[in-house]
Amino acid sequence: MHKDIRLHGMMGEQTEYFVMVVGNEAYQRYFFNIVQEEEQLRIFSPGNEMIISPEGISYRGNGGNLCEYMFGVDQPSSDLSKPEIINRLVMYGARSDEDGTVRFSDRTSGSETYDTIFFEGNAVCNYFFFVHSNLLPRTLKSQQEELVKRLGKSIKRSEAVGDERDDILISELFPLLNDESSQLFVVKLINRHHREYRDLFRSYYFKNKKISDEDFGRLVAVASTYKIDRYQQERIRIDAMYRSPANKRIVDEYRNILLACNARGEISNLDNARLTRLKTLSVRNKIPGALFYTLDEMLKKGRNLKNDQERNYIAATREILEGIFFREIEIESHIDRNDMLKLIQAKKKAMENRDHTFDQLMLDASKKCDEKIRDGADSSLLDGFSYMITYLDRFDSVSNLVSQLAFMENVRINEDMLRGLLEHKAAFENLHVDCFQELFIRELFENAYLGCFGRRKVQALMDGMAAVEARLSTIEEMHRQLTTIDQEERIAIILLEHVRDRIRNFYSKFTTKSDQEALRREIVGELKIKKLIIGDIPDHLFTETIFTIKKEAMYLHSLLPQIIAERNVGLREDFLENSGLDRFFVEELEREYYEKNGLDIEELYQIRKGLS
Repeated sequence: MHKDIRLHGMMGEQTEYFVMVVGNEAYQRYFFNIVQEEEQLRIFSPGNEMIISPEGISYRGNGGNLCEYMFGVDQPSSDLSKPEIINRLVMYGARSDEDGTVRFSDRTSGSETYDTIFFEGNAVCNYFFFVHSNLLPRTLKSQQEELVKRLGKSIKRSEAVGDERDDILISELFPLLNDESSQLFVVKLINRHHREYRDLFRSYYFKNKKISDEDFGRLVAVASTYKIDRYQQERIRIDAMYRSPANKRIVDEYRNILLACNARGEISNLDNARLTRLKTLSVRNKIPGALFYTLDEMLKKGRNLKNDQERNYIAATREILEGIFFREIEIESHIDRNDMLKLIQAKKKAMENRDHTFDQLMLDASKKCDEKIRDGADSSLLDGFSYMITYLDRFDSVSNLVSQLAFMENVRINEDMLRGLLEHKAAFENLHVDCFQELFIRELFENAYLGCFGRRKVQALMDGMAAVEARLSTIEEMHRQLTTIDQEERIAIILLEHVRDRIRNFYSKFTTKSDQEALRREIVGELKIKKLIIGDIPDHLFTETIFTIKKEAMYLHSLLPQIIAERNVGLREDFLENSGLDRFFVEELEREYYEKNGLDIEELYQIRKGLS
């Protein structure tokens, strides 16, 4: 049975270290000394050395460092394509060739500052290790190769790394050395400031899946106090949001679909429908788009996956840019309304298909524009390009705002944003009559995932803008209407959650008016105590909540088993279209039903195929 000795301390106010030495003879060997004058801790064994200093860590001999991958940062595609690989492993003296082959050398010594360690690795926790064993080869190069063979697979897949379960990690790795006289040396480094920021963000986000202004102020204060740079804040937040179970399921499924597409070299219509559905859901769940863009780029590995829908709009974009900027010099700065509308429609199509070719074409055009002006072209060329970029920026702003209004609750829209939206609408209408409706609203109202409150908010927005333009209303009145709907949505969500929980745990029957009135009194009292509401609950909201719960129960216990048995897509669609239930929640009910009953989830995708 192996034994271990552990040292714990601090280097400065920010970096915390744990040193662990594991082996059957761990208590019979000296393995560290402290250089007090230089405030250094030296850990050593024959041929190996690691020094922990106030500035960073230095090392020589065998070994390497490891950490849990943070989502949203660069990750080798070879690791990303294997969901079971969750940890980063860097061996000293190892280099990766262009073809992905790892080669080792005897030059393994080096040093790293703490800033570099927590920047290139995990922002919170990183491990370093080395091994002493008389059974290892003589050369460092061969030792590194042997350690990768013995430990690499386990290290890259161990959940103990991310959980910081040192005891489990040691118990997993030490037996793999196959040498009873060996010693395993492990050093864990913790950035206490980053950990405090991460834990605070997790506590806020996991509680409500959103960050209030007050909570965000506390996060800003922590980041300011500890001088945590913006990049580290962003990667910590993205990683924490990814690890929310609901978010992780969405992102992982998106990744798995792309992996399958990448293996086949094409995105089928069914795959595209799934990806689009997940992207829509990600907006609602406030999952950063950067997660999906990162997956798109890394999993495609520079390949253009076959998708027939890409051709026409990319060809139109290339034609406009080539014609205006590259070929017809005399009119190179001019883009007419028809050209501008085609570019906007192409950008819209590219976003729907997660196709970055459009962005690349725009980047190439921008570079060419700069080169021409540098070489003496008329500066009006830049004016034309700026005109185009301004319209594309307008498209991004309106698209983001309308999507958030449609698919997210508690979206805060102020009067200045509404004034800006009216300006954008006027600019789009200048390109083509009803352009705003065609670009942002028509397809949105056809979206099967648009809920009743999202539909009401978007309709109120359109009606409000029309009334303001006709001088029959004001921006202030439009803002009040949107705020009222948003408050009603918030109450409805809270009410549904609490009534559903109350019925599940306390009420077996709630059909009579007296039962419902008793239930209502209890819910109102509970919500007031929790300060989730101030006044009473509107009658229609409580009635709609009861109807919603009844319809959910009927679907789950009566219709869904029949739909599965008969593979009846029509029955499912008829229920969803007429029930008014939120499709996102119904799909979650279906997923839980399949998992609970051990059914094949692929059959569910085939049933949903009617939505594609």
